[in-house]
Amino acid sequence: MLNTLPNWLNLSVYNPWIVAIGLNSILLLIATIIPKKLLTPAGLIHAWGLGVFVWGTLGWRGYGVVMFYFLVGSAVTRIGMAQKQAEGIAEKRDGARGPENVWGSAFTATICAIGVAGIKFGWLDSGWESLLLLGYVASFATKLADTTASEVGKAYGKSTFLITTLKPVARGTEGAISLEGTLAGIVGGILISLVAYSFGMITFTGVIICTIASFIATSLESVIGATLQEKLDWLTNELVNVINTIIGAVVAIEIAIWWH
Repeated sequence: MLNTLPNWLNLSVYNPWIVAIGLNSILLLIATIIPKKLLTPAGLIHAWGLGVFVWGTLGWRGYGVVMFYFLVGSAVTRIGMAQKQAEGIAEKRDGARGPENVWGSAFTATICAIGVAGIKFGWLDSGWESLLLLGYVASFATKLADTTASEVGKAYGKSTFLITTLKPVARGTEGAISLEGTLAGIVGGILISLVAYSFGMITFTGVIICTIASFIATSLESVIGATLQEKLDWLTNELVNVINTIIGAVVAIEIAIWWH
């Protein structure tokens, strides 16, 4: 047969990993040469690895979700940057993400992607796939809701309260919330969930579940910030982000199980 090729020449044997490596290498090159840096040099390498893994395990749909998070999250971080820098509450490095930010945001999603890969290899029952995909989306919905709420709140929050006492505090205080930031966070969670829905990763019910889970997780993250983060030196922002996204994914999966 003319269409028969030896395995080493058959690109379908290596896809989607060849596509993942090629695409992310091109994006790495572009990110390296553009003047406005969204990631540190080390952050670029780690993001390359994350991008390759996500495309290899979840394809373009999973990759599209993480790219949406990264681009929107980076954009909202720069809202009111001059003002936030003047007040000393801006993200370090002008918002450029390092490896700790990459994995603080994507650790939970990576675990979900590993689970989906396990299903493909026959290590997990296929009944877990929809729940793992839901957890994947919910983790990024949670992180985008958190980032959006924090950055919009620091830039535009008119009245900022500590979530545990509702006493007024300065913008940028750990555990502080504002009406403007809270609403922005809800919108962020909805938007990324709708993106995942448009890609066919979750159902419309999943959009509702991810939005609820992201709100719950983000609220609990503020409680952690208000009660523990200032007292425990080892409880860094990145570790709190991991905890936050785990809560979002677990809550979404639990709601989905209960819903059905």
